[in-house]
Amino acid sequence: MIEHLPRDWRSATLVGRLETSAGPTPIVVRNGRAYDVSRRAPTVSQLLNTWDGGELPEGEDLGPLEALGLRPSFAEPREPRLLAPVDLQCIKACGVTFAISAIERVIEERARGDAAKADTIRTDLRERVGSDIRSVKPGSEAAQRLKEALLADGLWSQYLEVAIGPDAEVFTKAPVLSSVGWGDWIGVRSDSAWNNPEPEIVLACTNTGRIVGASLGNDVNLRDIEGRSALLLGKAKDNNASCAIGPFIRLFDGSFTLDHVRKCVVSLAIEGEDGFKLEGSSSMELISRTPEELVAQTIGKHHRYPDGFALFLGTMFAPIVDRDAKGLGFTHKRNDVVRVSTEYLGTLENKVTTCEAAPPWTLGIADLMKNLAQRGLL
Repeated sequence: MIEHLPRDWRSATLVGRLETSAGPTPIVVRNGRAYDVSRRAPTVSQLLNTWDGGELPEGEDLGPLEALGLRPSFAEPREPRLLAPVDLQCIKACGVTFAISAIERVIEERARGDAAKADTIRTDLRERVGSDIRSVKPGSEAAQRLKEALLADGLWSQYLEVAIGPDAEVFTKAPVLSSVGWGDWIGVRSDSAWNNPEPEIVLACTNTGRIVGASLGNDVNLRDIEGRSALLLGKAKDNNASCAIGPFIRLFDGSFTLDHVRKCVVSLAIEGEDGFKLEGSSSMELISRTPEELVAQTIGKHHRYPDGFALFLGTMFAPIVDRDAKGLGFTHKRNDVVRVSTEYLGTLENKVTTCEAAPPWTLGIADLMKNLAQRGLL
């Protein structure tokens, strides 16, 4: 997996989780070596919440990271394997944080989940509102004027409300412990005929809202289901194996800061067994709201997260390239390999299957606590 790590991974500080014969184990990677820190911090949540930005706890030296022999579990199930680098944190996500994703959500809504209608609607909306949305700061007086103009023209949408209005869309993406990691299967519902990956930066935040690091995520989206009604968001977003995070959380230090996140270019590559290939990228510099603003709208006087939280920052990438018939756009097929990457965070690689066929999520909070107690870690 070394080729999927950040370009400067040997000098980076990385936090992850391994599935071993004993159970889920937090690790820290420093100077290219992996350390089992479970005796000092049995969960990643505790590790991050107690980290003051200085030295991380000492742990058992597991040797060079490359010596662990980590392989994608979809190719060769074995232990140790890499899990999602979060455990007890709540998994939150922001939607419609880029202008292009706002337009695509309006298209989903107006097409009512019908991919064949989307192309015509897309052309019309881009001609009429696309450039205006890109230049408007959410919640500003200019945004309010644009809203009034769109309302008068019959073009207003609930998606535009969160794109340029004062309140960001923040929702719960997945239950605690349900996310899959690098090299694992990722699932789309078998009854979805229009869906796509959503490559994103994921912030690691403590229980006080302090941003301590970042990772990569795939917020799998079922466009036909959400397009039928925004009230189906939970059914479109929260399914077995539908949330991937990894490969590691990279902690902020002298070589990697939130400024790097702000300038990241996130790339997406999809390869299908049918020979189909798709590549694209999105720049975090085009995001409508800053990472700090999105965190502030997630935690505060209205909501707390005692174990911390992971926050998906949204994506501007909505693939519209026709995969099969003209005008039907992109949708996943089984065994698609999806890679989300950026130079400072590496590459999150997963393979697509259906939610029904993906390995079921079985380890819940009670089981994790029982495992940690049996290992003498609590």
